[in-house]
Amino acid sequence: MGAHVTAEEARKVQSFLRTKLNPEIVVQLRQRADECAELYLGPECLGVVQKVIDEGETSYAIEISVISEDLDEVL
Repeated sequence: MGAHVTAEEARKVQSFLRTKLNPEIVVQLRQRADECAELYLGPECLGVVQKVIDEGETSYAIEISVISEDLDEVL
């Protein structure tokens, strides 16, 4: 794990997620130089997209964090 997500990879992941999940999802590179991109739906950052290289194969892992206070708002 731990390779940088490029702008082209972010665009491709975004296209895939828009097709599979929601046409308004945005995958955006972070302003600071680190390894992952951010996943947005509207103005809200839902999580991060990380590039994983394992045994020569590349995949993209999505981590979505839900804050417990946010759960209270929808119940």
